[in-house]
Amino acid sequence: MLKPPINLSAKKLIGASILFHRWMTTSKRVQDRSKQKRVNDLEVVTEKWKILSKILFLIELLKQQPEMIIPVRSLENYRKQINLPKPHRISDFIRKTPKLFELYKDHKGVLWCGLTERAEELLEEEQRVLEQHSDKAAEHVTRLLMMSVDKRLPLEKIAHFRRDFGLPMDFRANWVHQYPQHFRVVKFFDGIHQVECLELVNWNPNWSITELEKVTGVTESTTTNLHIPGMLSLPFPLKFPSNYKRVYRYSEKIQDFQKRAYLSPYADARGLKAGSLEFDKRAVAVMHEILSFTIEKRLVTDHLTHFRWEMVMPQKLMRILLKHIGIFYVSERGKRFSVFLNEAYEGAELIEKCPLVLWREKVLKLVGYRGRKKKFETLSDMSDVESDIGLMQSDSEVEDLDVQLEQHGSLDYEDPLLVDNSEMNVEEIACEYRNFKNS
Repeated sequence: MLKPPINLSAKKLIGASILFHRWMTTSKRVQDRSKQKRVNDLEVVTEKWKILSKILFLIELLKQQPEMIIPVRSLENYRKQINLPKPHRISDFIRKTPKLFELYKDHKGVLWCGLTERAEELLEEEQRVLEQHSDKAAEHVTRLLMMSVDKRLPLEKIAHFRRDFGLPMDFRANWVHQYPQHFRVVKFFDGIHQVECLELVNWNPNWSITELEKVTGVTESTTTNLHIPGMLSLPFPLKFPSNYKRVYRYSEKIQDFQKRAYLSPYADARGLKAGSLEFDKRAVAVMHEILSFTIEKRLVTDHLTHFRWEMVMPQKLMRILLKHIGIFYVSERGKRFSVFLNEAYEGAELIEKCPLVLWREKVLKLVGYRGRKKKFETLSDMSDVESDIGLMQSDSEVEDLDVQLEQHGSLDYEDPLLVDNSEMNVEEIACEYRNFKNS
C-alpha cells in the first residue's frame, strides 16, 4: 500500500519534532544528569532545612523588632526572604507553629505576631551557644581568608555563610572587631564601588593544615616545626549512593583521581592552569575544606559560587560537584540546590553534631501543627484562651508542615489582616501584649 505524500511543511514539522525530542532526551540539565543518584536520607535533611530556614528567619526578624512583636501585615514585605510563595498566607504558616509563635489581635482587629515564652528561652540558649562557638567560628573565618588569593574577602560574601558558620546576627557590626589578632575590616575599591572587606592580619601555620590532613594524620613539617602548605596526594573519603551502579565502570578513573597530586587549598594557586587536572582536584579540595567548616557540613551551592575568583575555582562548579558523587551529594529540591559532604552523614543524621546543630534540632521539634483551626482571640477575649490551649499543642512530624503548605494551600478562615488596615502603635500593643503574657 502506497503511503500518502507528505508536503514540505509537514516534513519540516516532523523534522523539528524529532530534533526537539532528541534535544529533550539528551538534555544535560542537573536534574537529568543526577536523577538516578538520589539519596533519600539527604533529601529529607534538605526538606527539614527548608522549613527550619523559614522559622529561623521569622525568629531573627522578631528579635530585631521593638518588644519582639510585629503586625502580620508587615511580614508581607519579607515573603521573598521567608520563601513562602503565594497563595499561601503567612498567617497560616505562622499558626502551624504555635509552640514558637503567638498570633493575636489588638482591640482594632489588627493581627500581630510574637514569640512564645519557649521561643524566648530558645533565643537566650542560642545566644549562649553562639558565644561558646565564637572562637571556632573565628578560626574558620580566618582559614577562609587564608585560602583566598588576596587574603581578603568582601563582608557581603561572608554574610552568606553566617548561619552555616555559626556567626551571630550582628557579626558585621560587632563580632568582626572582637578578633583583631586574626582579621580586620578594611575598605577596598573594586574599580566601581567601595567594598567593605575582612582582611587577614596574621597567618597561622597550624590553621593551614587541611581537615583531610588532620583525619589521615599526614602533615608536612620543616625543621622549624611550622607547617608549610604545598602539594598533597591524599585520597578523599568516598560514599556512593546505594542505587549508583556505575562505581565499577568508573573505578579506574576514580583511582586515578584519588592518586593524583594537588595543591593545598592554603597554597598560592594563581599559577595553576584553569581546566587542568590539578586545577580541578584542588577545587574539590577547596570545596571539601569549606564544607568541613560548616556546622551542618552542607551549603547552598550558590554560596560556593560566590567565591570562585577569590578561591581560584572553575566557573562550572556544579559540574565538578556532580562528577564527584562519592565525595559530594547535590540535592535539587527547591529553587536553590544544596551540596552535602557525604562522609559527614550516616543516613539522615550528622555523625558529629556541634551544640548549634543540637539547638536547631530543638527548634525543629517544636515545628508542626495538625490540630483544629483555632479562632484568633482579641485581647479583650483572652480569658477564653485557656480552654483552647489543647488545640495549640501538637507533636506532629516536621514533614507534616511542609506537605500541608505545598499541597493544601491556605486554610479556610478569614484573615483579619485583609479586612482591617488600622493598627495600634508598637508601644501600645507591646504594653497589652505584656499584660496578656503575664495574666
